[in-house]
Amino acid sequence: MSEHRSRYDAIIVGGGVIGLASAWRAAQSGADVLVLEREQRLPAGATRVAAGMLAPVGELTFGEPELLELTLSAAELYPGFVAELEEATGEDTGYVACGALHLALDPDEAAQLRRVHDLQRSRLLDAEWLVPSACRRLEPALAPSLSGGVNAPGEAAIDPRALTRALLAALEAEGVEVRLGATVEEAVIDAERIVGLRAGGEELRADAVVLATGAWSGATAWLPEEVRPPVRPVKGQILELRALDGECPITGIVASERVYLVPRGDGRMIAGATVEERGFDTAVTAGGVHEILREAYRLVPEVAEMELVEAMAALRPGTPDNLPRVGPGGLENLILATGHFRNGILLAPLAAESVSAQLRSGSGRTGALA
Repeated sequence: MSEHRSRYDAIIVGGGVIGLASAWRAAQSGADVLVLEREQRLPAGATRVAAGMLAPVGELTFGEPELLELTLSAAELYPGFVAELEEATGEDTGYVACGALHLALDPDEAAQLRRVHDLQRSRLLDAEWLVPSACRRLEPALAPSLSGGVNAPGEAAIDPRALTRALLAALEAEGVEVRLGATVEEAVIDAERIVGLRAGGEELRADAVVLATGAWSGATAWLPEEVRPPVRPVKGQILELRALDGECPITGIVASERVYLVPRGDGRMIAGATVEERGFDTAVTAGGVHEILREAYRLVPEVAEMELVEAMAALRPGTPDNLPRVGPGGLENLILATGHFRNGILLAPLAAESVSAQLRSGSGRTGALA
């Protein structure tokens, strides 16, 4: 990394995948970038705990057409984004185009899943209704008590921890400074313009500041309350499991309306996730673990034979309309890159391109996701 300085083109606050990807794209465009992250190690927070589903078709929700367009656009960017990153660093990101199978376990769930499938078809998405036997041909480890499912063969997954390692390597290659354990104490504001930050007792000046602090964005003490984005923490608990024989029982994403299972290439599987409005509480609870394991077992009985490696909880950045906030903030030269809720990993390449474009414009007044 480069030596510490006090003047930058942009300071990105937050070392999650959104912040790191934005820093990489900005540096590629010639910007002199500093990343400030309050944690001592990366990955941390929601990025460390995320399952890494890249599943815009299966995650389609009624009444959110704008979010669908964003997630589909991001999914199109992902293969090129990953290929470029892996070529630049030699790091494996764990990206795999594995497809996804969304399942109904009883007639009521099947009726709801049929409605979702009708919506998928109306949007010309790549999704096919399958009878139970066809589902089990795709994933033999599935429980026999199925009522049908939707196959979305174009879905993919990535390992967010491996993605973080690759992004850090890419930033190092670009000479980007990443300061860990760096807590921002105060914004330097001049006539409604943010011109820098004070962190670690040091004043850092920049032409732009990017807020990429995820679930904490709405409680950013160093910003005036009236310009903080409408972002709240939404707790999610998740489990990491490992097959004792090294062979994950599923080959692609498997999900029901209550749980999702995401395979890793090394025999691990991620099972999640709860959605809890608990403020900034990140305690792992017995109830949350029980709920995930119960529903995972209903889908794939072999879960009972897997090692429970870790139970984790983190906070997603929710917004009132479930749409991200990527664009101009309430102060001149403040750029938002937050509010991605359940889609932070998926939307990272798109958010990074938007942030980089705004930094190039030098105005902080434009943005594709604003």
